[in-house]
Amino acid sequence: MITKNKHVSVSYELRTEPEGQPIESAGAEQPLTFICGQGQTLEYFEMNLLEKVAGDAFDFKIPAANAYGLVNEDMIVDLPKDIFKDVEAEEMTVGNVLPMMDSLGRRLQGRIVEISGDEVRMDFNHPLAGKDLYFKGKVIAERDATDEELEALKSHKCGGCHGCSSDGGCGSGCGDGGCGGCH
Repeated sequence: MITKNKHVSVSYELRTEPEGQPIESAGAEQPLTFICGQGQTLEYFEMNLLEKVAGDAFDFKIPAANAYGLVNEDMIVDLPKDIFKDVEAEEMTVGNVLPMMDSLGRRLQGRIVEISGDEVRMDFNHPLAGKDLYFKGKVIAERDATDEELEALKSHKCGGCHGCSSDGGCGSGCGDGGCGGCH
């Protein structure tokens, strides 16, 4: 049964509309694996899997506020165009995502919203901010995590997908894909 410190493998499809096209999936041949209760996936993703066992199907919604949050208007900023002087011209298009760094040296991903005059409007919200998430899938396996697996988490704290945690954890591409819906 899935509880804290269980090593879990699931296959799933993720949608942002109940009957929409999948925006991400993990099949049984390459399932999402994580250790429950260790912050590797969205908290509400794990909560919806608690007490399930291998073979159980799941189908649930996580409201935007409990997933990647609501769109934060403070995360949409106008930046001087001249700070993009080293960016290739073809990269400077509305909708494109650029890797950036804030004044504290933290890595960020910003989506170009608008280019006008001497400014570039960038959106630093998570790409799924403001969107409800619909997960449908199956628990492939669950077992006790080994002491080695738990120790490995302590030595490499992951702050989640697409960004580093305040304690220097990993950014995009967390380990074996255990990112809870956004690789």
